[in-house]
Amino acid sequence: MAFSIDRNRLTQFGSLEFLARQIVEGFITGLHKSPFHGFSVEFAEHRQYNTGEPIRHIDWKLYGRTEKLFVKRFEEETNLRCQLVIDASSSMCFPVRQKIDFEHPNKLFFSVYAAASLMELMHRQRDAVGLDLFDSEIVFHEPAKSSTVHNKLIYSKLEGLIHDYDKSNRKTTSTPQCLHQIAEMTHRRSLVVIFTDMLDSLADYSAMFEALEHLKYNKHEVILFHVFDGQLEQDLDFENRPYRFVDLETGDVLKLNPVEVQEAYRKKMAERKEALLRHCYQYQIDYVEADINKDYNQILTSYLIKRSKLM
Repeated sequence: MAFSIDRNRLTQFGSLEFLARQIVEGFITGLHKSPFHGFSVEFAEHRQYNTGEPIRHIDWKLYGRTEKLFVKRFEEETNLRCQLVIDASSSMCFPVRQKIDFEHPNKLFFSVYAAASLMELMHRQRDAVGLDLFDSEIVFHEPAKSSTVHNKLIYSKLEGLIHDYDKSNRKTTSTPQCLHQIAEMTHRRSLVVIFTDMLDSLADYSAMFEALEHLKYNKHEVILFHVFDGQLEQDLDFENRPYRFVDLETGDVLKLNPVEVQEAYRKKMAERKEALLRHCYQYQIDYVEADINKDYNQILTSYLIKRSKLM
């Protein structure tokens, strides 16, 4: 799919909404059908069939088990409801740079523009979109709606996330706790799209798995964008010299030569990734690997094309 725009030039206009529209134009050009779809009806319950009624809603499988006629009843649903969930903790500001743009992004920058692009795509489908921002707690919650005024509010909140790292305002993360709350606050049977670096609960993913299972139990479709810097966070690819590593969330300092621990570190990160992928597959959670060193547009486009082929 041929698509190219000067994204750095577009950012000079200062409009996240405008840029998202340009990006989505490129997606739509190459897709034959929408990668997302709404729910037209949702099964509610069975009731006994009354003589003379149309037979198209009879549950014949249930008849085969009970030899009694029952009709399926449905609840009308709106179009797709999508809840965008973004980790706004301090670790998402990595790498800390003097200049943040598409050529030199940090994790939060990538997440904001990816979320804005998905929001624009769903807006064109007249779907409802909401937003949750969290760090150690949920700092902003807006349920899914489809009005223009509502969308302007979300764009404004997203634009407010693009800022320089402020070490005087360190924000820790409690992803599992926040996801449990979001599972309960979000309208039943929604598409929940999560952007996070998965760096809390480093010792054990079990709390995160329980939170993701909670979302699935509440009948949400879940897409997990695992946002990371592959070169620095996954491979620990630094020069062979001593470094001073500072935890962006706590301020803790660790001095070491990363080459000395690189092999063990890479093995541990590979094990964590394998466990995450296995769990996502088991619970039918859509996992998206989002390395900020790779082309932003390519990651989103590849994912949307993948979804369109699954429909």
